[in-house]
Amino acid sequence: MSSLPLADLTITDAGAALRDGETSSRELTDACLTRIERDAARLNTFLAVDAEAALRAADEADAALARGEGADRPLLGIPYALKDIFVTRALDDGGRELPGGLPTTAGSFILEGYRSPYASSAQERLEAAGAILLGKTNCDEFAMGSSNENSAFGPVRNPWDETTVPGGSSGGSAAAVAGGQAYFSLGTDTGGSIRQPASLTGTVGMKPTYGRVSRYGMIAFASSLDQCGPFARSVRDLALVLGALAGHDPRDSTSVDTPVPDYAAALTGDVKGLRLGVPREYFVAGMEPGVEASVRAGIDTLRALGAEIVDVSLPSTDRGLATYYIIAPAEASANLARYDGVRYGLSAGAEELWDNYDNTRGSGFGAEVKRRIMLGTYALSAGYYDAYYVKAQQVRTLIKDEFDAVLDTVDAILAPTSPTVAFKIGAKVDDPLAMYLNDACTLPVNIAGLPGISVPCGLSDGLPVGLQVIGRAFDEATVLRVADAYERAAGFADLRPPAPALT
Repeated sequence: MSSLPLADLTITDAGAALRDGETSSRELTDACLTRIERDAARLNTFLAVDAEAALRAADEADAALARGEGADRPLLGIPYALKDIFVTRALDDGGRELPGGLPTTAGSFILEGYRSPYASSAQERLEAAGAILLGKTNCDEFAMGSSNENSAFGPVRNPWDETTVPGGSSGGSAAAVAGGQAYFSLGTDTGGSIRQPASLTGTVGMKPTYGRVSRYGMIAFASSLDQCGPFARSVRDLALVLGALAGHDPRDSTSVDTPVPDYAAALTGDVKGLRLGVPREYFVAGMEPGVEASVRAGIDTLRALGAEIVDVSLPSTDRGLATYYIIAPAEASANLARYDGVRYGLSAGAEELWDNYDNTRGSGFGAEVKRRIMLGTYALSAGYYDAYYVKAQQVRTLIKDEFDAVLDTVDAILAPTSPTVAFKIGAKVDDPLAMYLNDACTLPVNIAGLPGISVPCGLSDGLPVGLQVIGRAFDEATVLRVADAYERAAGFADLRPPAPALT
C-alpha cells in the first residue's frame, strides 16, 4: 500500500488495499470523517454530513468485499462527496423523513432545510457501484460563481492556502478531494465549475460531453450548459468514476443514448502519433507568467512523449464570455422562477401573492443570483430578445463550428484551465467582470458541449496550475488518454496540499 496517509490515497490504491484485506471500508470512511471534523471550521467544505449512515454503508460494503464482490466493482467501499446541487432522497413516498437522508440547499437560503423525496441519478448510480456517500459539499449559490464565495453558508477555503479561494462553483467538492476528506466527489460544470476549481486545488476534474451523464436530480442553473462530472486525485480514478456515472437515462431528455466505452482501458500511457492542437487565443491577456510557463512545460512534456503539437486557431474565443453571460443568465432567469415561496423552500408568508413572491425572493436569493436573474430577464425581454439572446445563440453556433473544424484536424486540444492560480478570498468580490474572466479558458467548452479535463501541471508561487485537455463530443476516452499519459510523465500524481499547522 502507498506510504501516503490513508485519507490521501487514490481510489486505485485504496481499492487495491480493500481487496487485499489491508484495510476496510470502515477504516477509509473513518479516515475521511476524521479529516472532515478536523477541518470543518478551517475549510468550510461540507454543508451536511451523515457519519452514521456512511459508517453503516461502509460495514455493508465490507460484508460485500468479504463475499468476494470487489473484483468487478472498483468503487465498492470508497467514500465520496456530492455537491449540494444534487438532490438526495430524504423523504419516503408518504413524506416521512428517512434515516440517513440529507438536505439539499444549492448553497442558498431559499432552499435551507429542503429535503427531497427522490434521489438524483448520479447518487443512484454511485450507490449501485457501492460507493459510500459522506455528505453534501458547499458551493456557490445555485452554482453561480467562480470562487465559492457566493454560498449563503460562507466561503470555502483552499486547502493549499486558507487565505485563497478553491475556485467555483464546485469549490467544496474540489477542496474535499484535495484535503483528503473524500476519495472523489461530484460537481457540476456550467462554464468551468469543475475544471477551474480542479486547477486551483491541484485535483483532476472533468466535464463530460453534454448529454453523457444524466442531469436528473441536479438542480438547474442553465439547462443547455450544465453537466455533471467528477473530481479525483488521478486520471485513472476519474475514469473509474466516469464509467459508473455515464450512460443513457430516460428520465433526462438531454441524455444521449450512445455506447459508453471502458474508460480505464483507454489509459495506455501512449500518445505517440496523436495530433494535439494548441489554440493561440487561449493564452489570454492577464494570464500569470507562472501559469503560462507551467502549461507550456506540460505541452512540451506531451511533445517529448511523441505527440505532434500543432498550432491552431479558435478566433471566436474572445466572444465566448459575452455569449455565455447572455445565455446562462437567460436560462437561470427561467429556471429560478420556480422558487416563488408557494410550492417548496423558503416562504416569506405574506398575505398578498405578489408580496410573498417579492419578500421570499428578496430575502432568499443572494446578490450574485439576483444579478444573473436580472441580466437574464433583461436579455429575454421584449425589444432585446433578438438583439441579445438570439445573437448569442448565433455566436454559440459559430464557436461550436470552430471547435468542430479544429477537431477534424487534431485528436484533442491543449490549453490552460485558469489564467491564474488561486486568488485571495475577497480580492474580486466587488468586481464581477474580473471574477467572470476567471472562466475565459473554460466556458467556450460548455458553449460547444464538448468534454474537457483539468490535470495538475505544476505549481506557481506554491499554488497548483492546471493543464486543460479538450476533445471531440463523446470522445472522453481520448481526453483521458492524453491526460493520463501526461500525468504519468509529469510526476505530479502525488501532489497534495501541505499539512495544516494545527494548534
